[in-house]
Amino acid sequence: MKRPSLFAVFLVCSVFTAGICHAQAHVAAAHDLLQIGIAAYNQKDYATAFQKISEAADQGDSRAQSWLGVMYQIGQGVPRNLDEAVTWYRKSADQGDADGQVRLAIMYSSGRGIPRNDDEAVVWYRKSADQGNAAAQFDLGMMYVNGRGVPFDAHEAATWYRKAADQGFDQAEFNLGIMYGTGRGVPKDANEAAVLIRQAAEQHLPVAQYTLARLYRGGLGVPQDFHEAAEWYRKAAAQGMVAAQNELNAMSGADRNAP
Repeated sequence: MKRPSLFAVFLVCSVFTAGICHAQAHVAAAHDLLQIGIAAYNQKDYATAFQKISEAADQGDSRAQSWLGVMYQIGQGVPRNLDEAVTWYRKSADQGDADGQVRLAIMYSSGRGIPRNDDEAVVWYRKSADQGNAAAQFDLGMMYVNGRGVPFDAHEAATWYRKAADQGFDQAEFNLGIMYGTGRGVPKDANEAAVLIRQAAEQHLPVAQYTLARLYRGGLGVPQDFHEAAEWYRKAAAQGMVAAQNELNAMSGADRNAP
């Protein structure tokens, strides 16, 4: 059997290596375009952002495709077009991008740009959640709580809330705290409820600040402390929560009427 010449082997290897280098350069170009686009986006230069992100998306960059979907959904640098947003989210999601997957799931669950389909929403939420996306984990928990696309299951909801809460997702911290406070899906535990609600409150979630104030006022899971209650009511009220301002007014009125 005739052995291939060294030149032939070199030629084949050179062609193969050139193909790899070309692919790497292609990826690098898309990555660089995306970074330029994101920088422009952060500067509110949406026209430049759209141009650069579009170029990266056209090269197949999954992150750029997800970003481009956002720009179409909101209407930044381009007229708002929910159909186009869904198209780009799907391209991103099909490549396994967790952000693209959760965004496609949201479109399915809300029926925006595509007919509402809870079963499909759950499929994409789960794909993203399994990759550790905290927003998807929270939303999947919500689907279990509401029995949308899956049977109602409070325990499963709490499991997904916990995964998101462990990543510091404020809404998941709050929802899980409420579940501990009521014993829904988890053993009732006022102390754990207060811990989780405080974590969400410290991230400036108004409903968590308001709820934490109520816990301090009633001494539920925390020592009763009217000063702390007023402080958290004040924080929630500063963010426009009318109920918190009403509670503050009631507390002030009670102080004035005290003997």
